[in-house]
Amino acid sequence: MSANPETAPGARGAALHRFALAPLIFVVIGFAILCGLGVWQVQRLAWKTQLLARIAALQTAPPEPLSVVLNRVADKVDVDFTHVAFHCPTLEETPTARLYVVTDQGVGDRIITACPLNAGPFKSILVDRGYLERDAAAAFKAAGPPTAGLIVGALRKGAAATAFTPAHTPTQEWFSRDIPGIAASLGAPSPAPVFFMLESPRPTAAGPTPAPAPTDIPNNHLGYAITWFGLAAALVGVYTATLLRRRKV
Repeated sequence: MSANPETAPGARGAALHRFALAPLIFVVIGFAILCGLGVWQVQRLAWKTQLLARIAALQTAPPEPLSVVLNRVADKVDVDFTHVAFHCPTLEETPTARLYVVTDQGVGDRIITACPLNAGPFKSILVDRGYLERDAAAAFKAAGPPTAGLIVGALRKGAAATAFTPAHTPTQEWFSRDIPGIAASLGAPSPAPVFFMLESPRPTAAGPTPAPAPTDIPNNHLGYAITWFGLAAALVGVYTATLLRRRKV
């Protein structure tokens, strides 16, 4: 009695080879992608850890003169989150723009104004005075006595609008930290390429709530890395188990 060619050892080996080859290619590609994502998250973990350490150090450091720090900006030095101070006696008197934000408190705006600079490579800087709820922000008007003392805060980078950012409104509401655009709308010449995030003095009456720098930046990259590497291992495990089960058939 002749053996069935479909069940002969040679035929089973050929079928197994055909079964294993195509999935193996996909497994290798998927494994490489998942491991690449895991490595990327490990790199992000190192970057985020350094960033958080820098923010913590800068938040506790004494403020530096703004003009000194802005000279570093002109030299292409990263000054993000640097603690600074300078005089802006017109802070309560200059026109304002509103920056749309969504926070844990709800939808609102950050109040932006411009202060002139008398020294350094720039002639003005945009000051983020803080957060107001939406209705209060829309009704907010800059009116008050001049600020006699220093104002203290942290510097933050701006960000230009993207193709998905809504256009700003005629009522001076903006949807991105577009420094050139906001400065032009406020008549601020030669603006510094960073925002001054006001920390103090805090408003004495109803006004924006200063929030100079984030204090709760999440750092979940280790968990993400473990997830991606775990998925890569699971993919290999599933493929190996399927291959072994196929061999027993």
